[in-house]
Amino acid sequence: MSEIDETPRTYSGALLGAIAVALLCALISLIWAWNLSGRLSAQQAELADARQRNVQLAADLRETDARLRVTADELGKSLGLTQKQLDTRAEQLLAREAKEEAASKRLETAQQQTAQQVSAVASDVTSVKTDVGGVRTDLGKTQNDLTNTISQLTSMKGDMGQQSGLIARTHDELELLKHKGDRNYIEFTLDKNHRKPVGTISIELKKADSKHNKFTILVLADDRTYEKKDRNVNEPLQFYSGKEPALFEIVVNTINSKNQITGYLSTPKTAPTPPTGQ
Repeated sequence: MSEIDETPRTYSGALLGAIAVALLCALISLIWAWNLSGRLSAQQAELADARQRNVQLAADLRETDARLRVTADELGKSLGLTQKQLDTRAEQLLAREAKEEAASKRLETAQQQTAQQVSAVASDVTSVKTDVGGVRTDLGKTQNDLTNTISQLTSMKGDMGQQSGLIARTHDELELLKHKGDRNYIEFTLDKNHRKPVGTISIELKKADSKHNKFTILVLADDRTYEKKDRNVNEPLQFYSGKEPALFEIVVNTINSKNQITGYLSTPKTAPTPPTGQ
């Protein structure tokens, strides 16, 4: 009997639990539905408000369009233009604006191209400046080399006892002296027994001894004749010439044979120049 009495109690507890769960779910659903209903109502209110604003905007747009038409009509009447002419004018204005915009773009493009070209030119100028700097450096080095080479040239007394300037022993050394610019230098080659004009004087080779490097020449200057007998190669042969006598020097660098010698004449910068055609 006791077992029969306990069974209904068990079923009644389960039923109460199910009912409680169902009630809880129903309560939650009700709360969710109430919130959803509130949100839906708010959205419906916003939608109604938006529709009302759209209606108002449409009305405002129609009113503005009407005013524009009235303004256009009044403008056309005041200017004596029809609507078609107004439309044509509007198209012309739009076309003009398009052309101006295109011209502005072309101008901007041209300005950009000019800026690029200016930048390229500036780069070229910088490169040229660099090259010029290199040339100046090379020129300075060349001048230093020239100075060092000239300093190695010899200076000695001439056959008249006067201290001579620097003596060139070769053609290259003579070119250095020419660049130095202190005096005038005239190169010559003399053949035996042939009088040759050199500058404002004349020189004649009388004898040449290539074995002993000695020679004899005649110098004709200012209607005078100077004999330089048995002189040595690279020896300064001195004499005075000109209305205001200045020191001239002859240096023979090479005895080519018994019939020919080579050298140069050195004169002051103030010495007269030979007549044209001599």
